[in-house]
Amino acid sequence: MDDNETPSKQTGFLGYVERVGNRLPDPVFIFVYLIGILILISLICSLAGVSAEHPTKMAEDGSGPLILNAESLLSPENIQKVWVKMPETFTHFHPLGYVLVVMLGAGVAERSGLFASGIKSAMRYAPKNLLTPVVALIAMVSNHAADAGYVVVIPLAAIIFAAAGRHPLAGIAAGFAGVSGGFSANFSPGQLDALLFGVTEAAVESAQLEAGWTMNIAGNWFFIAALLVIYLPVIWYVTDKIIEPKLGTWIPNEGHQDSFGDTEQPLSDGQRKGLRHAGFAILGVCLLWLWMTFGPDTPLLDDGPGTEGQDWYVTATPFFKSLVGAFMIVFLAAGWAYGKAAGTIKTSQDLVTMMTDSMKDMGYYLVLSFTAAHFVAMFSWSNLGLISAVHGAGAIESSGLPLPLVIGLMVAFAAILNLFIGSASAKWALLAPVLVPMLMLLGVSPEGATAAYRVGDGATNIISPLMVYFPLILIFANRWQKDFGIGSLTAMMIPYSIWMLITGAILMILWMVLGIPLGPGAPMGIELPGGQP
Repeated sequence: MDDNETPSKQTGFLGYVERVGNRLPDPVFIFVYLIGILILISLICSLAGVSAEHPTKMAEDGSGPLILNAESLLSPENIQKVWVKMPETFTHFHPLGYVLVVMLGAGVAERSGLFASGIKSAMRYAPKNLLTPVVALIAMVSNHAADAGYVVVIPLAAIIFAAAGRHPLAGIAAGFAGVSGGFSANFSPGQLDALLFGVTEAAVESAQLEAGWTMNIAGNWFFIAALLVIYLPVIWYVTDKIIEPKLGTWIPNEGHQDSFGDTEQPLSDGQRKGLRHAGFAILGVCLLWLWMTFGPDTPLLDDGPGTEGQDWYVTATPFFKSLVGAFMIVFLAAGWAYGKAAGTIKTSQDLVTMMTDSMKDMGYYLVLSFTAAHFVAMFSWSNLGLISAVHGAGAIESSGLPLPLVIGLMVAFAAILNLFIGSASAKWALLAPVLVPMLMLLGVSPEGATAAYRVGDGATNIISPLMVYFPLILIFANRWQKDFGIGSLTAMMIPYSIWMLITGAILMILWMVLGIPLGPGAPMGIELPGGQP
């Protein structure tokens, strides 16, 4: 494809996806339009008398289950709510606080150079015979570093593959598959967990099921760690056995030596010193949290009067809730320690500037959160979310579809939707108000619903031209092969997408069948008050 060729010239399914996706408005306006549609639907359903029995609440007179009636958003009460509660609706949107808190620390770690130096150091000393799995592993773990995974791991992977005599495009493919396809796979929770579980918490609250569920940023920890273990051999096999043989023999030319500027330069003494200091800082924060959890008075354990005999994960609820702050402190302390040693942070003002800049980068997210928050809140006020969930759960039960198959279909649906809407938070804010309570009524915990969504959301990132970093990856590839176009990149990544979707869905289904906890204090199943399900 010529460098000046526009995406609209693509043909077939790729061209269809791109044409449809390019016609979609910005996610902010998608929610604006959805609010308008929601108002209309709420009016129609209210006039039609649409209703459902609440699965857990009884009527005030005790005559039977509470009847949920569809409420028009044009009623005087709901119009008043929109305008009077507007500040509260926005500021109480759960993902907003969680993400902003984590980003205060992550912004310092990124801008100080900690993330970039850590990734470079890990990849530079990768054993040649284990090059592909090491690149894939670092790529998946680098998701904690946000944009650094894309702008550092992927071009550096190409350089390292070329230096080892292998095709650099295979390095780009492995790095892209890990960073973007393995978006949710990691050793530990991070920014994405704070964002997604914030949306999940809002969906649970709007459903008013009173299942005693509380947000736990570590709610998918075990699952995302297992996902990393599963994806690692998948990326390794696809890269070495499918992609690289098709690319043919790599023949470098003189222009390739300067393709990525100073990305090839080794770490300086200051950077290496900074990494050591960052390691000590991380250790210190971990020890501090252990002391607050198991030390005198155990402030992060709810073991006061009246708590005897309760489940351990209920006792540890304060610890789980503290993990959002813990990640902020880890990133902040490590970034500060690195910056002081490496010379990128000289004064306290530098630190404050980095934190301020990280908040500037969140400007678009704030605008998106404003519209998403009102969509979620208005969905709750209309009662349509829980009514849809009740009837949806009933339809699934009467259809006789096994629950694992329902979860598999949910994974596939998220994967397809991801081809058209790139933002993970936007898609989940759209889906969660119905899917989370519906699956709760079927016996699946909010953590289980979130995990299923994550599998589908990540697998098709790497084949969607609408993904925000897709053009950047194409630029990286063009520096090594000038005629490498958008169709070439998509074709190269399709085997990864297929295998990651299949293996991720199988893992999700097996997890459900075996009833393995998704994280500490996060069971796969849930039982609602009153014996449901």
